[in-house]
Amino acid sequence: MTDSDTDPTPEALAERVRAGEVRFHALEEHADPDTATAARRLLVEEQSGASLETVGEYAFDAAAADPNIENMIGAVQIPAGVVGPVTVDGGAASGNYYLPMATTEGALLASVNRGCSVIDRAGGATARVTTSGMTRAPVFRVDSVVEGEALASWVRDNGSTLKDAAEETTSHGELEAVKPYVVGDNVFLRFRYDTKDAMGMNMATIATQAACDVVEAETTASLVALSGNLCTDKKPAAINAVEGRGRSVTADVLIPRDVVEERLHTTPAAIAEVNTRKNLVGSAKAGSLGFNAHVANVVAAMFLATGQDAAQVVEGANAITTADVREEGLYASVSLASLEVGTVGGGTKLPTQAEGLDVLGVRGGGDPAGNNADALAECIAVGALAGELSLLSALASRHLSSAHESLGR
Repeated sequence: MTDSDTDPTPEALAERVRAGEVRFHALEEHADPDTATAARRLLVEEQSGASLETVGEYAFDAAAADPNIENMIGAVQIPAGVVGPVTVDGGAASGNYYLPMATTEGALLASVNRGCSVIDRAGGATARVTTSGMTRAPVFRVDSVVEGEALASWVRDNGSTLKDAAEETTSHGELEAVKPYVVGDNVFLRFRYDTKDAMGMNMATIATQAACDVVEAETTASLVALSGNLCTDKKPAAINAVEGRGRSVTADVLIPRDVVEERLHTTPAAIAEVNTRKNLVGSAKAGSLGFNAHVANVVAAMFLATGQDAAQVVEGANAITTADVREEGLYASVSLASLEVGTVGGGTKLPTQAEGLDVLGVRGGGDPAGNNADALAECIAVGALAGELSLLSALASRHLSSAHESLGR
């Protein structure tokens, strides 16, 4: 901000944009972030004819959102609620938790809350993160498959060299593995990192660029793109279902038969049949990568409430639900193969999202590092399990439409 720009009003700043003196996207260079946001809002209202009065009412300094957005005009507010409390017996999460969720879908929290109640009546759910690692997969050009195989061999022989180069760029991330894939004159290298409590996409990208510089310096391969879509980020992909990305996490519960009958108004056998015919056979016939009822609902709502990257719901909903009849009652599980979450960085720094993390007690870095992100993943998995149980039982009892009708949705 220059001396001549000291304490401008939003109206004066907007007029300078109209006069061509200041660029629309550079308002923060001439005023504090809140004033710049207000000036931009005036210009958008003028051009569009829309009223942005409510968008302009937000409860944090615009400076707090500077790392998260450009051309800010305000904030979109999504109703936030909680379900639970629900008992989680996790490797990182342990205790009774209210699960924060933000959504515009009526009946969702009521449904998930019913599932949480049933889980608690059964003594709680168990959850474990089984694997973790953020991936980035650049694609290189080679002259032939012979050169491709040579590059793959070089990578296998020089893992420590690539590890040193990648880890020079970060004080937290650790390169765990590099797996080569040769496709004609293309070689994809799928780098996998332990990013601790960060979701880690930016960390992995920067570290991989450093490693790619070494590959180009030491081999005949040429880097074409830092992301070759074998990562795979923000797209449905079987590789994530098989090898995982972010956190692979599973939650399960054994519900006594009487609880199923009294609280879910159906039987273990009926729920298991719906799950098999709908989630497994139906999904297979559809060619779906998600073998579940509506895991995306819970993942999206908890992502929004805790500052996760909303676009990664695509991978986060890559889940399989199982349901089996046992002598004691109903065994049910949800396994999420590629849940990309973090408790530091990105949207987790925004004040309202940070409060969502506080509800779970997982804001910031964990002790040991990575523990908080693991706990968040386990809580999301238990929420997804509750949602699956509730929806499957509503279908089994044929109460789905009447439930929506009674809630006026």
